[in-house]
Amino acid sequence: MGDARRYFDLATPFPMKRGGRLHAARLAYETWGELSDARDNAILIFTGLSPSAHAASNADDDTPGWWEDMLGPGKHIDTSRWYVICVNTLGSCKGSTGAASIDPASGEPYRLNFPDLTLEDAANAAHELVRGLGITRLACLLGNSMGGMTALAYLALHPDSARSHISISTAPQAQPFAIAIRSLQREAIRLDPQWNNGHYSDDQYPEAGMSIARKLGVITYRSAMEWVGRFARIRLESDQRDEEPFAAEFQIESYLIGHARRFVRNFDPNSYLYLSRASDWFDIGEYGGSVSAALARIRLQRALVIGVETDILFPLSQQQEIADGLRQSGAEVDFVALDSPQGHDAFLVDIARFGAAIAQFLARL
Repeated sequence: MGDARRYFDLATPFPMKRGGRLHAARLAYETWGELSDARDNAILIFTGLSPSAHAASNADDDTPGWWEDMLGPGKHIDTSRWYVICVNTLGSCKGSTGAASIDPASGEPYRLNFPDLTLEDAANAAHELVRGLGITRLACLLGNSMGGMTALAYLALHPDSARSHISISTAPQAQPFAIAIRSLQREAIRLDPQWNNGHYSDDQYPEAGMSIARKLGVITYRSAMEWVGRFARIRLESDQRDEEPFAAEFQIESYLIGHARRFVRNFDPNSYLYLSRASDWFDIGEYGGSVSAALARIRLQRALVIGVETDILFPLSQQQEIADGLRQSGAEVDFVALDSPQGHDAFLVDIARFGAAIAQFLARL
């Protein structure tokens, strides 16, 4: 297995919105396709909280990416036409500088000495990357989930930086339900004794806290409709159950355990805390006095806004709010409401319907 990541060095010092500066910071990113001579066919993708920049397989890394069926030659995002960049968010632990990175001032991991992180910081870092690649204006800026919020920050902070925008299952500002869930996730990590105020190690690792945090997330990423359809009230066979009291008895419990087990050692707990809080802080209304006013100030030619009726984390009403606001800016906006049963995670699994809407939109650019 290869590694297709490339690295872009940010300006030093790199200023952060809430104070503090980063030195010798970098972003990890991957690309697909070829940049045109006019440099006018670039699409930038912002991801959700946990994915890496490896959205799809390529010549340097043939392992499937998190959006494998969406992106590639002849696929919905056709890399025969588009030059696609997927960036690993500043503050993540998948190659970009974050809390798990080495602080050049101390030679030790930043841990909780990492400056307060906002999605605006992530947007500004990605804008530096785009300009560093010689691209003055993106053909399209695409963001899903947390990445959709980062994309809105990018558009608000850097006017005329993109001709079009695809907004997927996101929010113009964090709402109480999402904040509450993320708060519980952070609490689970912080209350794990092994977290040790951010000073954990491979031997003493907040596995229980991370496991609970991930389970809470997975529950909200899908819909009750899907849980009923997939698991109903099916119980585990007797030989699949642990002996201890109150151990997992239903298949849904076993599924959550397995899902969390695959995640907890593959994402840094401190990075999780920083990105989670950055999502809570985001409010595009800061850039216009209200959400609608801020969205109306964004300058785009076209936009596609996609939401899912069963999404409880980023409800359809917020997607409608984004679409309405962007229309006020004068952009031609397509709003697509899907009835996918998978809830918030539908954009990762209902590729046929999401892909059809995205491909139709891109074909008209």
